[in-house]
Parts: sequence; structure tokens; C-alpha cells
Amino acid sequence: MTSVAVAGASGYAGGEILRLLLGHPAYADGRLTIGALTAAASAGTTLGEHHPHLLPLSGRVLETTDADVLAGHDIVFLALPHGHSAALADQLDPDTVIIDCGADFRLTDAAAWERFYGSTHAGSWPYGLPELPGARDRLRGARRIAVPGCYPTAALLALLPAIAEDLVEPAVTVVAVSGTSGAGRAAKTDLLGSEVIGSARAYNIGGKHRHTPEIAQGLRAVTDKDVTVSFTPVLIPTSRGILATCTARTEAPLSQLRAAYEKAYDSEPFVHLLPDGQLPKTGAVIGSNAAQIAVAVDEDASTFVAIAAIDNLVKGTGGAAVQSMNLALGWPETEGLSIVGVAP
Repeated sequence: MTSVAVAGASGYAGGEILRLLLGHPAYADGRLTIGALTAAASAGTTLGEHHPHLLPLSGRVLETTDADVLAGHDIVFLALPHGHSAALADQLDPDTVIIDCGADFRLTDAAAWERFYGSTHAGSWPYGLPELPGARDRLRGARRIAVPGCYPTAALLALLPAIAEDLVEPAVTVVAVSGTSGAGRAAKTDLLGSEVIGSARAYNIGGKHRHTPEIAQGLRAVTDKDVTVSFTPVLIPTSRGILATCTARTEAPLSQLRAAYEKAYDSEPFVHLLPDGQLPKTGAVIGSNAAQIAVAVDEDASTFVAIAAIDNLVKGTGGAAVQSMNLALGWPETEGLSIVGVAP
């Protein structure tokens, strides 16, 4: 039996991981058991106070997040604020599978980490985006995994085939809209309902968003050319979902670009290239681990356009974590993960 602990269980990411684990075949057949659930300020409260939809676990009391509580589990999911995972991970057994949903171990460039996060770089772990070339093999049997950021997941899935096949110039622009759950559950004035409802706003523009170097890192993994990324995130009044519109200059015809995407994603269980004329929308992927992709060429502007839609809490966080867990344990990669969204 495989025992699982979730640190940060009161937050959105921790709650989504638990939702997916409760629907996992391994939980149903007894291969997986859910152990310690921890929190910081919410320690001592019940899970049901924070996630009333998780009925089977609603009476569980959240424990303090420390190594002694997490020790002894086969798998530990860390759904903690950025900068909090490294010290905790160092105290856990090397044989424990640790899956970090924070940013602590995503970046390989120490200088980029220090510039965007302002602290000492803790190192890097295998990157939990199996669709990135070579990543799936690195995740099999891994004991330490860094779950990608939600925006990089959408942007990389939208751009990887075009960059890898050298069909576009590697100077890309990403404009992505996201729901408020991507900002976490902490109370913030600018995330109050009265501030968000009926309004859309960009933030951290001009290369300042922390996901910018992560997008560039993923693209550099598939090309030897210099990569630049201009990333503009936009907050919209919805709880879940990311729609990323990614553009780059191209001289390639749409037929060649579409063939590259078909080749890259034909056997991928969660990435779906939509038929010509059909565009992704967040409402089609909510609650699922699916990513929907559409590609086009603006011939007048010699510009390639790729659009990706994901649920930021599933494929963008919790689903990627469970997908990575399956690979690390040698279980079927798709177990416990659906491509069927919730609509309307």
C-alpha cells in the first residue's frame, strides 16, 4: 500500500490534489491511502472547513506542516508558497517521492531564480511536464519532481512543436488570461469579489512575471537558438482556467505547422489539437486534465498563432502532480485523470 501526505491541504492546489486522489483507482482498490494532511495557519481545523466538497475527508483535522508529521509516507505532495519547500524537503527521506507544486525546484538557472524570487537557488528537480521531450523518461522512478507553473504549462504546450521543428522565430509573445484561483487562497484586497467581478486587468507586465524564465527554459530545451519571451498575464473574473494566446513570426505554411503539432501530440493522452476552425475555451476543460490546442497563421502579418486552454488547478497544478506521481510509481500515466470537462 502506498501512503500519501499532502502539505498545504487547506489551499486550492492541495485541495485539488486530494479531489483527484479520492477519484484515483488506486484509492478505490486500496493501493493508495491518504495519510497526513497539513497546513500552516489553518492547523487544528478540519479539512471540511476549507474544502466542504471533499466529503470523504471532511472530518480530518489538519496537522502542523513539519517533517515529523510528513515522515514515513511514501509520497509527499508539497502545495506550499514559493520558497517553503526546499528546507522541508531536505528533512525528508531520500527515498520518499516528493512532488513540489511550488516554484522552488523548477528553474535550472540559479541567476534567474535569484533575480525573480530573491532568494538562494535550491537546485532543480525533474520537471513534471511529461509532454516536454525527454521529460517522461526522467519522471519514471523519480524521487523528486517539480510541478510546472500553470502559465508555463499552457504556453509550452502551445509553442513546443513549432519551436522544436524550427518553424517559427524563437522570439515569442504570450498573452494569457487566468482565473483568480491561480493567485492562491490568501486574502488579498485586489482579489475581492468587488474588485474582480466585471473587470479584467493585466499585471506583472514587461517581463516581470516569475513564470517568464520558466517558459523560456522550456522552449530552450527543444532548440539551440536564442529564445526570448514576452509574457503578459491577465486576470479575469472567473475562478478557474487559463487561455494562452501565443504568437511568433513565421514563414511556414499552416499545413506544415499543423503537421508538426499532429506529430507531437498524436499519442499524448491529455493534449488535444482541435480541428481547423474550432478554438479552445476554458469552459471545455474545467475539472479535467486536458489541454486543448488550436493553431493558425496570419498570413498578412507572417505570424503564427497558437492558443491553449487548460484548467490551471488540474493540468496546471494538481493534475500534473498526480500524472507525475503515476509515472514515478510505474502506474498507468492516465490513472485518476480525466479528459472530460464539467459544463456548462
